[in-house]
Amino acid sequence: MAQGTASINSDYKDWEWSDDAGERARLLQSPSVETVPKSEESQGNGLGATSSLGAVFIVVNAALGAGLLNFPAAFSMAGGVAAGITLQMCMLIFIIGGLVILAYCSQASNERTYQEVVWAVCGKVPGVLCEVAIVVYTFGTCIAFLIIIGDQEDKIIAALVKEPEEAGSSHWYTDRKFTISITAFLLILPLSIPKEIGFQKYASSISVIGTWYVTAVIIIKYIWPDKELVPVEIPTSPSTWTAVFNAMPTICFGFQCHMSSVPVFNSMKQPEVKTWGVVVTVAMVIALFVYTGTGVCGFLTFGAGVEQDVLMSYPSNDIPVALARAFIILCVLTSYPILHFCGRAVLEGLWLRYTGVTVEEDVVRERRRRLLQTISWFLLTLLLALFIPDIGKVISVIGGLAACFIFVFPGLCLIQAKLSEIQETRAISWWAQVSYGVFMVTLGAFIFGQTTANAIFLDLTA
Repeated sequence: MAQGTASINSDYKDWEWSDDAGERARLLQSPSVETVPKSEESQGNGLGATSSLGAVFIVVNAALGAGLLNFPAAFSMAGGVAAGITLQMCMLIFIIGGLVILAYCSQASNERTYQEVVWAVCGKVPGVLCEVAIVVYTFGTCIAFLIIIGDQEDKIIAALVKEPEEAGSSHWYTDRKFTISITAFLLILPLSIPKEIGFQKYASSISVIGTWYVTAVIIIKYIWPDKELVPVEIPTSPSTWTAVFNAMPTICFGFQCHMSSVPVFNSMKQPEVKTWGVVVTVAMVIALFVYTGTGVCGFLTFGAGVEQDVLMSYPSNDIPVALARAFIILCVLTSYPILHFCGRAVLEGLWLRYTGVTVEEDVVRERRRRLLQTISWFLLTLLLALFIPDIGKVISVIGGLAACFIFVFPGLCLIQAKLSEIQETRAISWWAQVSYGVFMVTLGAFIFGQTTANAIFLDLTA
Protein backbone atom coordinates (compact mmCIF):
# COMPACT_ATOMS: atom_id res chain seq x y z
CA MET A 1 0.00 0.00 0.00
CA ALA A 2 1.35 3.40 -0.90
CA GLN A 3 2.81 5.44 1.92
CA GLY A 4 0.71 8.25 3.34
CA THR A 5 -2.61 6.64 2.40
CA ALA A 6 -5.04 5.65 5.13
CA SER A 7 -5.70 1.93 5.14
CA ILE A 8 -9.25 0.69 5.36
CA ASN A 9 -8.12 -2.42 7.23
CA SER A 10 -4.91 -2.39 9.21
CA ASP A 11 -4.82 -6.20 9.24
CA TYR A 12 -3.36 -6.04 5.74
CA LYS A 13 0.10 -5.57 7.30
CA ASP A 14 -0.37 -8.01 10.18
CA TRP A 15 1.83 -10.70 8.70
CA GLU A 16 4.62 -8.22 7.86
CA TRP A 17 4.89 -9.37 4.27
CA SER A 18 7.49 -7.52 2.24
CA ASP A 19 6.56 -4.74 -0.19
CA ASP A 20 8.66 -6.39 -2.90
CA ALA A 21 6.71 -9.59 -2.55
CA GLY A 22 3.51 -7.61 -2.77
CA GLU A 23 4.65 -6.13 -6.04
CA ARG A 24 5.16 -9.64 -7.39
CA ALA A 25 1.52 -10.43 -6.62
CA ARG A 26 0.55 -7.25 -8.49
CA LEU A 27 1.24 -9.05 -11.78
CA LEU A 28 -2.37 -10.24 -12.00
CA GLN A 29 -3.81 -7.65 -14.32
CA SER A 30 -5.46 -7.27 -17.68
CA PRO A 31 -3.19 -8.17 -20.61
CA SER A 32 -4.11 -4.98 -22.45
CA VAL A 33 -3.61 -2.59 -19.55
CA GLU A 34 -0.63 -0.35 -18.89
CA THR A 35 -0.78 0.80 -15.29
CA VAL A 36 1.28 3.40 -13.50
CA PRO A 37 3.64 2.04 -10.83
CA LYS A 38 2.78 3.00 -7.28
CA SER A 39 6.07 4.84 -6.90
CA GLU A 40 5.03 7.21 -9.68
CA GLU A 41 1.53 7.48 -8.31
CA SER A 42 2.79 8.57 -4.91
CA GLN A 43 4.61 11.43 -6.63
CA GLY A 44 1.35 12.75 -8.05
CA ASN A 45 1.42 11.08 -11.45
CA GLY A 46 -1.43 8.67 -10.91
CA LEU A 47 -3.33 9.17 -14.17
CA GLY A 48 -3.34 6.38 -16.71
CA ALA A 49 -3.46 6.51 -20.46
CA THR A 50 -6.68 4.60 -21.19
CA SER A 51 -9.69 6.55 -22.42
CA SER A 52 -13.23 5.68 -21.42
CA LEU A 53 -13.86 4.17 -24.85
CA GLY A 54 -10.64 2.17 -24.57
CA ALA A 55 -11.71 0.94 -21.13
CA VAL A 56 -15.03 -0.23 -22.58
CA PHE A 57 -13.16 -2.23 -25.22
CA ILE A 58 -10.82 -3.81 -22.65
CA VAL A 59 -13.67 -4.78 -20.30
CA VAL A 60 -15.66 -6.27 -23.20
CA ASN A 61 -12.57 -8.20 -24.29
CA ALA A 62 -12.03 -9.46 -20.73
CA ALA A 63 -15.64 -10.64 -20.49
CA LEU A 64 -15.96 -12.25 -23.92
CA GLY A 65 -14.18 -15.50 -24.58
CA ALA A 66 -14.53 -19.22 -25.06
CA GLY A 67 -17.29 -19.24 -22.44
CA LEU A 68 -19.80 -18.14 -25.08
CA LEU A 69 -19.70 -21.70 -26.50
CA ASN A 70 -21.66 -22.89 -23.44
CA PHE A 71 -24.48 -20.33 -23.51
CA PRO A 72 -26.84 -22.29 -25.80
CA ALA A 73 -26.64 -25.22 -23.37
CA ALA A 74 -27.22 -22.80 -20.49
CA PHE A 75 -30.42 -21.56 -22.16
CA SER A 76 -31.51 -25.18 -22.54
CA MET A 77 -30.86 -25.87 -18.84
CA ALA A 78 -32.63 -22.65 -17.82
CA GLY A 79 -35.76 -23.77 -19.66
CA GLY A 80 -35.83 -21.73 -22.84
CA VAL A 81 -35.23 -18.28 -24.27
CA ALA A 82 -37.42 -16.32 -21.85
CA ALA A 83 -35.92 -17.95 -18.75
CA GLY A 84 -32.35 -17.59 -20.05
CA ILE A 85 -32.67 -13.90 -20.92
CA THR A 86 -34.47 -13.11 -17.66
CA LEU A 87 -31.77 -14.86 -15.64
CA GLN A 88 -29.03 -12.96 -17.47
CA MET A 89 -30.74 -9.59 -16.95
CA CYS A 90 -31.24 -10.20 -13.23
CA MET A 91 -27.65 -11.29 -12.70
CA LEU A 92 -26.30 -8.42 -14.82
CA ILE A 93 -27.51 -5.88 -12.26
CA PHE A 94 -25.29 -7.42 -9.59
CA ILE A 95 -22.43 -8.06 -12.02
CA ILE A 96 -22.27 -4.33 -12.83
CA GLY A 97 -22.70 -3.49 -9.15
CA GLY A 98 -19.71 -5.66 -8.23
CA LEU A 99 -17.52 -3.88 -10.80
CA VAL A 100 -18.48 -0.47 -9.40
CA ILE A 101 -17.84 -1.63 -5.82
CA LEU A 102 -14.36 -2.84 -6.75
CA ALA A 103 -13.53 0.56 -8.27
CA TYR A 104 -14.80 2.35 -5.15
CA CYS A 105 -12.75 0.12 -2.86
CA SER A 106 -9.69 0.44 -5.11
CA GLN A 107 -9.80 4.22 -4.69
CA ALA A 108 -10.36 3.95 -0.95
CA SER A 109 -7.50 1.49 -0.40
CA ASN A 110 -5.15 2.84 -3.12
CA GLU A 111 -4.60 -0.72 -4.40
CA ARG A 112 -4.38 -1.62 -8.07
CA THR A 113 -5.28 -5.32 -8.40
CA TYR A 114 -8.25 -7.43 -7.37
CA GLN A 115 -6.52 -9.51 -4.72
CA GLU A 116 -4.75 -6.51 -3.18
CA VAL A 117 -8.07 -4.66 -2.86
CA VAL A 118 -9.56 -7.64 -1.01
CA TRP A 119 -6.43 -7.83 1.18
CA ALA A 120 -6.51 -4.14 2.06
CA VAL A 121 -10.24 -3.82 2.63
CA CYS A 122 -11.22 -7.18 4.15
CA GLY A 123 -8.04 -8.35 5.89
CA LYS A 124 -5.72 -11.32 5.73
CA VAL A 125 -8.19 -14.24 5.89
CA PRO A 126 -10.43 -13.11 2.99
CA GLY A 127 -7.25 -12.01 1.20
CA VAL A 128 -5.70 -15.48 1.37
CA LEU A 129 -9.01 -17.09 0.38
CA CYS A 130 -9.22 -14.73 -2.60
CA GLU A 131 -5.72 -15.61 -3.79
CA VAL A 132 -6.35 -19.33 -3.38
CA ALA A 133 -9.61 -18.94 -5.32
CA ILE A 134 -7.74 -17.13 -8.10
CA VAL A 135 -5.24 -19.97 -8.38
CA VAL A 136 -7.98 -22.65 -8.46
CA TYR A 137 -10.05 -20.64 -10.94
CA THR A 138 -7.18 -20.06 -13.36
CA PHE A 139 -6.14 -23.71 -13.01
CA GLY A 140 -9.67 -24.92 -13.81
CA THR A 141 -9.99 -22.52 -16.73
CA CYS A 142 -6.74 -23.88 -18.20
CA ILE A 143 -8.27 -27.38 -18.03
CA ALA A 144 -11.38 -26.11 -19.82
CA PHE A 145 -9.21 -24.54 -22.52
CA LEU A 146 -7.45 -27.85 -23.21
CA ILE A 147 -10.81 -29.65 -23.42
CA ILE A 148 -12.02 -27.03 -25.91
CA ILE A 149 -8.90 -27.61 -28.02
CA GLY A 150 -9.62 -31.33 -28.03
CA ASP A 151 -13.27 -30.81 -28.97
CA GLN A 152 -12.51 -28.55 -31.90
CA GLU A 153 -9.58 -30.65 -33.16
CA ASP A 154 -11.79 -33.75 -33.15
CA LYS A 155 -14.19 -32.09 -35.59
CA ILE A 156 -11.48 -30.59 -37.79
CA ILE A 157 -9.61 -33.91 -38.04
CA ALA A 158 -12.86 -35.76 -38.79
CA ALA A 159 -13.41 -33.41 -41.75
CA LEU A 160 -9.82 -33.74 -43.00
CA VAL A 161 -9.65 -37.54 -42.88
CA LYS A 162 -13.29 -37.79 -44.04
CA GLU A 163 -14.28 -40.40 -41.47
CA PRO A 164 -17.83 -40.84 -40.11
CA GLU A 165 -18.15 -38.98 -36.81
CA GLU A 166 -20.00 -41.88 -35.20
CA ALA A 167 -17.34 -44.43 -36.06
CA GLY A 168 -14.55 -42.70 -34.19
CA SER A 169 -10.92 -42.54 -35.28
CA SER A 170 -8.99 -45.59 -36.43
CA HIS A 171 -5.57 -43.90 -36.53
CA TRP A 172 -3.33 -43.29 -33.52
CA TYR A 173 -2.35 -39.85 -34.79
CA THR A 174 -5.99 -38.73 -34.81
CA ASP A 175 -6.70 -39.96 -31.29
CA ARG A 176 -8.01 -37.16 -29.07
CA LYS A 177 -5.46 -37.70 -26.30
CA PHE A 178 -2.59 -37.57 -28.78
CA THR A 179 -3.80 -34.43 -30.56
CA ILE A 180 -4.38 -32.52 -27.31
CA SER A 181 -0.99 -33.60 -25.95
CA ILE A 182 1.00 -32.74 -29.06
CA THR A 183 -0.70 -29.34 -29.38
CA ALA A 184 -0.10 -28.58 -25.72
CA PHE A 185 3.56 -29.62 -25.72
CA LEU A 186 4.47 -27.90 -28.98
CA LEU A 187 2.51 -24.65 -28.61
CA ILE A 188 1.21 -24.02 -25.09
CA LEU A 189 4.16 -25.10 -22.94
CA PRO A 190 6.78 -22.94 -24.75
CA LEU A 191 4.48 -19.91 -24.44
CA SER A 192 3.93 -20.53 -20.71
CA ILE A 193 7.56 -20.72 -19.56
CA PRO A 194 8.82 -17.12 -20.07
CA LYS A 195 8.90 -14.81 -17.07
CA GLU A 196 7.05 -12.08 -18.96
CA ILE A 197 4.54 -12.58 -21.77
CA GLY A 198 4.73 -9.55 -24.01
CA PHE A 199 2.61 -11.17 -26.73
CA GLN A 200 -0.49 -10.67 -24.52
CA LYS A 201 -1.45 -7.47 -26.34
CA TYR A 202 -1.89 -9.38 -29.61
CA ALA A 203 -3.98 -12.09 -27.96
CA SER A 204 -6.67 -9.48 -27.21
CA SER A 205 -7.29 -8.76 -30.90
CA ILE A 206 -7.38 -12.48 -31.76
CA SER A 207 -9.89 -13.13 -28.98
CA VAL A 208 -12.20 -10.31 -30.04
CA ILE A 209 -12.17 -11.31 -33.72
CA GLY A 210 -12.71 -14.98 -32.85
CA THR A 211 -15.64 -14.48 -30.48
CA TRP A 212 -17.44 -12.08 -32.81
CA TYR A 213 -16.96 -14.42 -35.75
CA VAL A 214 -18.30 -17.41 -33.77
CA THR A 215 -21.36 -15.40 -32.74
CA ALA A 216 -21.96 -14.28 -36.34
CA VAL A 217 -21.73 -17.87 -37.63
CA ILE A 218 -24.19 -19.18 -35.02
CA ILE A 219 -26.69 -16.40 -35.78
CA ILE A 220 -26.39 -16.90 -39.55
CA LYS A 221 -26.76 -20.67 -39.20
CA TYR A 222 -30.00 -20.09 -37.28
CA ILE A 223 -31.40 -17.65 -39.85
CA TRP A 224 -30.38 -19.82 -42.82
CA PRO A 225 -30.15 -23.33 -41.34
CA ASP A 226 -28.79 -26.37 -43.12
CA LYS A 227 -31.38 -29.02 -43.92
CA GLU A 228 -29.84 -31.56 -41.54
CA LEU A 229 -29.92 -29.14 -38.57
CA VAL A 230 -33.30 -29.96 -37.06
CA PRO A 231 -33.85 -29.22 -33.35
CA VAL A 232 -34.83 -32.24 -31.27
CA GLU A 233 -37.10 -30.33 -28.91
CA ILE A 234 -37.27 -26.68 -27.84
CA PRO A 235 -38.18 -26.36 -24.14
CA THR A 236 -40.24 -23.34 -23.14
CA SER A 237 -40.00 -23.82 -19.38
CA PRO A 238 -37.53 -25.41 -16.96
CA SER A 239 -38.03 -29.06 -16.11
CA THR A 240 -37.94 -28.24 -12.38
CA TRP A 241 -37.80 -24.97 -10.48
CA THR A 242 -34.22 -25.73 -9.44
CA ALA A 243 -33.07 -26.47 -13.01
CA VAL A 244 -32.76 -22.77 -13.78
CA PHE A 245 -29.94 -22.51 -11.23
CA ASN A 246 -27.84 -24.91 -13.29
CA ALA A 247 -27.41 -22.15 -15.89
CA MET A 248 -25.85 -19.76 -13.36
CA PRO A 249 -22.28 -21.14 -13.52
CA THR A 250 -22.11 -20.58 -17.28
CA ILE A 251 -23.39 -17.01 -16.95
CA CYS A 252 -20.91 -16.27 -14.15
CA PHE A 253 -18.07 -17.81 -16.12
CA GLY A 254 -19.02 -15.80 -19.20
CA PHE A 255 -19.38 -12.39 -17.53
CA GLN A 256 -16.48 -12.77 -15.09
CA CYS A 257 -14.10 -9.91 -15.84
CA HIS A 258 -13.83 -8.64 -12.29
CA MET A 259 -10.27 -9.83 -11.65
CA SER A 260 -8.94 -7.62 -14.44
CA SER A 261 -11.36 -4.75 -13.78
CA VAL A 262 -9.34 -3.12 -11.00
CA PRO A 263 -6.18 -2.50 -13.07
CA VAL A 264 -8.37 -1.38 -15.99
CA PHE A 265 -10.04 1.19 -13.73
CA ASN A 266 -6.69 2.45 -12.46
CA SER A 267 -5.33 2.73 -16.01
CA MET A 268 -8.01 5.26 -17.02
CA LYS A 269 -7.20 8.92 -17.68
CA GLN A 270 -10.00 9.85 -15.29
CA PRO A 271 -10.38 7.01 -12.76
CA GLU A 272 -13.65 8.17 -11.25
CA VAL A 273 -16.31 5.80 -9.92
CA LYS A 274 -19.15 7.53 -11.81
CA THR A 275 -17.28 7.38 -15.11
CA TRP A 276 -16.39 3.76 -14.41
CA GLY A 277 -20.06 2.98 -13.80
CA VAL A 278 -20.90 4.18 -17.31
CA VAL A 279 -17.95 2.25 -18.78
CA VAL A 280 -18.88 -1.10 -17.24
CA THR A 281 -22.58 -0.65 -17.98
CA VAL A 282 -21.87 -0.10 -21.68
CA ALA A 283 -19.36 -2.96 -21.72
CA MET A 284 -21.71 -5.42 -20.02
CA VAL A 285 -24.60 -4.49 -22.32
CA ILE A 286 -22.37 -5.22 -25.33
CA ALA A 287 -21.35 -8.55 -23.79
CA LEU A 288 -25.02 -9.26 -23.04
CA PHE A 289 -25.97 -8.85 -26.70
CA VAL A 290 -23.15 -11.15 -27.83
CA TYR A 291 -23.95 -13.85 -25.29
CA THR A 292 -27.69 -13.56 -25.85
CA GLY A 293 -27.30 -13.77 -29.63
CA THR A 294 -25.13 -16.85 -29.28
CA GLY A 295 -27.32 -18.44 -26.63
CA VAL A 296 -30.68 -17.82 -28.27
CA CYS A 297 -29.68 -18.75 -31.83
CA GLY A 298 -27.63 -21.76 -30.81
CA PHE A 299 -30.41 -23.02 -28.55
CA LEU A 300 -33.16 -22.52 -31.13
CA THR A 301 -31.04 -24.26 -33.78
CA PHE A 302 -30.57 -27.47 -31.79
CA GLY A 303 -33.09 -27.27 -28.94
CA ALA A 304 -32.62 -29.61 -26.01
CA GLY A 305 -30.10 -31.62 -28.04
CA VAL A 306 -27.49 -28.83 -28.06
CA GLU A 307 -24.03 -29.88 -26.86
CA GLN A 308 -22.25 -28.21 -23.93
CA ASP A 309 -19.91 -26.81 -26.57
CA VAL A 310 -22.30 -25.55 -29.24
CA LEU A 311 -19.76 -25.93 -32.06
CA MET A 312 -19.77 -29.69 -31.40
CA SER A 313 -23.40 -29.78 -32.55
CA TYR A 314 -22.52 -28.70 -36.09
CA PRO A 315 -21.29 -31.20 -38.71
CA SER A 316 -17.55 -31.51 -39.30
CA ASN A 317 -17.68 -30.62 -43.00
CA ASP A 318 -19.23 -27.17 -42.50
CA ILE A 319 -16.54 -24.77 -43.72
CA PRO A 320 -17.68 -21.55 -41.91
CA VAL A 321 -18.01 -23.51 -38.67
CA ALA A 322 -14.60 -25.11 -39.27
CA LEU A 323 -13.13 -21.60 -39.49
CA ALA A 324 -14.90 -20.74 -36.23
CA ARG A 325 -13.28 -23.80 -34.64
CA ALA A 326 -9.88 -22.63 -35.87
CA PHE A 327 -10.49 -19.18 -34.37
CA ILE A 328 -11.47 -20.71 -31.03
CA ILE A 329 -8.37 -22.93 -30.98
CA LEU A 330 -6.16 -19.91 -31.71
CA CYS A 331 -7.93 -17.88 -29.03
CA VAL A 332 -7.52 -20.63 -26.45
CA LEU A 333 -3.87 -21.25 -27.37
CA THR A 334 -3.04 -17.63 -26.57
CA SER A 335 -5.34 -17.43 -23.54
CA TYR A 336 -3.94 -20.46 -21.69
CA PRO A 337 -0.48 -18.87 -21.09
CA ILE A 338 -2.15 -15.67 -19.87
CA LEU A 339 -4.33 -17.53 -17.36
CA HIS A 340 -1.37 -19.62 -16.26
CA PHE A 341 0.70 -16.45 -15.89
CA CYS A 342 -1.95 -14.96 -13.61
CA GLY A 343 -2.14 -18.07 -11.42
CA ARG A 344 1.66 -18.37 -11.28
CA ALA A 345 2.00 -14.71 -10.29
CA VAL A 346 -0.33 -15.21 -7.32
CA LEU A 347 1.52 -18.37 -6.26
CA GLU A 348 4.81 -16.49 -6.54
CA GLY A 349 3.49 -13.64 -4.43
CA LEU A 350 2.21 -16.04 -1.77
CA TRP A 351 5.54 -17.85 -1.68
CA LEU A 352 7.65 -14.69 -1.33
CA ARG A 353 5.33 -13.22 1.29
CA TYR A 354 5.34 -16.33 3.46
CA THR A 355 9.13 -16.79 3.24
CA GLY A 356 9.78 -13.07 3.70
CA VAL A 357 12.41 -13.13 0.93
CA THR A 358 12.78 -10.05 -1.25
CA VAL A 359 12.74 -10.22 -5.03
CA GLU A 360 16.41 -9.19 -5.22
CA GLU A 361 17.48 -12.02 -2.91
CA ASP A 362 15.41 -14.56 -4.82
CA VAL A 363 16.66 -13.92 -8.36
CA VAL A 364 18.72 -17.12 -8.61
CA ARG A 365 16.01 -19.44 -7.33
CA GLU A 366 13.17 -17.71 -9.17
CA ARG A 367 13.99 -19.26 -12.54
CA ARG A 368 14.20 -22.78 -11.10
CA ARG A 369 10.95 -22.34 -9.18
CA ARG A 370 9.20 -20.83 -12.22
CA LEU A 371 10.17 -23.81 -14.38
CA LEU A 372 8.97 -26.24 -11.70
CA GLN A 373 5.68 -24.37 -11.23
CA THR A 374 5.06 -24.10 -14.96
CA ILE A 375 5.80 -27.75 -15.77
CA SER A 376 3.78 -29.01 -12.78
CA TRP A 377 0.83 -26.75 -13.68
CA PHE A 378 0.99 -27.76 -17.34
CA LEU A 379 1.20 -31.51 -16.71
CA LEU A 380 -1.62 -31.51 -14.15
CA THR A 381 -4.01 -29.52 -16.34
CA LEU A 382 -3.16 -31.70 -19.35
CA LEU A 383 -3.69 -34.92 -17.41
CA LEU A 384 -7.06 -33.78 -16.07
CA ALA A 385 -8.16 -32.53 -19.49
CA LEU A 386 -7.37 -35.91 -21.05
CA PHE A 387 -9.54 -37.78 -18.55
CA ILE A 388 -12.35 -35.20 -18.12
CA PRO A 389 -13.66 -34.83 -21.68
CA ASP A 390 -16.94 -33.20 -20.59
CA ILE A 391 -16.40 -29.43 -20.44
CA GLY A 392 -19.75 -29.01 -18.66
CA LYS A 393 -18.30 -30.56 -15.49
CA VAL A 394 -15.37 -28.15 -15.48
CA ILE A 395 -17.56 -25.11 -16.18
CA SER A 396 -19.88 -26.04 -13.31
CA VAL A 397 -16.96 -25.90 -10.87
CA ILE A 398 -15.12 -22.82 -12.12
CA GLY A 399 -18.46 -21.09 -12.73
CA GLY A 400 -19.17 -21.43 -9.03
CA LEU A 401 -15.79 -19.85 -8.24
CA ALA A 402 -16.54 -17.06 -10.72
CA ALA A 403 -19.61 -16.28 -8.60
CA CYS A 404 -17.26 -15.64 -5.68
CA PHE A 405 -15.30 -13.07 -7.69
CA ILE A 406 -18.50 -11.43 -8.96
CA PHE A 407 -20.60 -11.45 -5.77
CA VAL A 408 -18.88 -12.66 -2.59
CA PHE A 409 -15.61 -10.71 -2.48
CA PRO A 410 -17.09 -7.40 -3.80
CA GLY A 411 -19.94 -7.79 -1.29
CA LEU A 412 -17.48 -8.33 1.56
CA CYS A 413 -15.46 -5.32 0.42
CA LEU A 414 -18.55 -3.11 0.39
CA ILE A 415 -19.63 -4.25 3.86
CA GLN A 416 -16.17 -3.74 5.36
CA ALA A 417 -15.70 -0.37 3.64
CA LYS A 418 -19.00 0.94 5.03
CA LEU A 419 -18.34 -0.47 8.50
CA SER A 420 -14.97 1.30 8.54
CA GLU A 421 -16.58 4.70 8.05
CA ILE A 422 -16.67 6.84 11.16
CA GLN A 423 -20.16 8.31 11.42
CA GLU A 424 -22.17 9.53 14.38
CA THR A 425 -25.44 8.41 12.80
CA ARG A 426 -26.11 5.80 10.14
CA ALA A 427 -28.08 7.24 7.23
CA ILE A 428 -30.60 5.22 5.25
CA SER A 429 -28.17 5.07 2.32
CA TRP A 430 -25.55 3.52 4.60
CA TRP A 431 -27.93 0.77 5.68
CA ALA A 432 -29.03 0.25 2.07
CA GLN A 433 -25.44 -0.24 0.90
CA VAL A 434 -24.62 -2.63 3.73
CA SER A 435 -27.80 -4.60 2.99
CA TYR A 436 -26.83 -4.71 -0.69
CA GLY A 437 -23.42 -6.08 0.27
CA VAL A 438 -24.97 -8.73 2.50
CA PHE A 439 -27.32 -9.77 -0.31
CA MET A 440 -24.41 -10.03 -2.77
CA VAL A 441 -22.45 -12.26 -0.39
CA THR A 442 -25.52 -14.43 0.22
CA LEU A 443 -26.29 -14.74 -3.49
CA GLY A 444 -22.69 -15.58 -4.38
CA ALA A 445 -22.43 -18.14 -1.60
CA PHE A 446 -25.69 -19.74 -2.76
CA ILE A 447 -24.52 -20.00 -6.39
CA PHE A 448 -21.14 -21.39 -5.34
CA GLY A 449 -22.65 -23.91 -2.92
CA GLN A 450 -25.44 -24.99 -5.26
CA THR A 451 -23.21 -25.47 -8.30
CA THR A 452 -20.49 -27.26 -6.33
CA ALA A 453 -23.00 -29.60 -4.67
CA ASN A 454 -24.68 -30.24 -8.02
CA ALA A 455 -21.34 -31.05 -9.68
CA ILE A 456 -20.46 -33.50 -6.90
CA PHE A 457 -23.91 -35.10 -7.07
CA LEU A 458 -23.67 -35.58 -10.84
CA ASP A 459 -20.22 -37.16 -10.49
CA LEU A 460 -21.45 -39.57 -7.81
CA THR A 461 -24.52 -40.61 -9.80
CA ALA A 462 -22.74 -40.83 -13.17
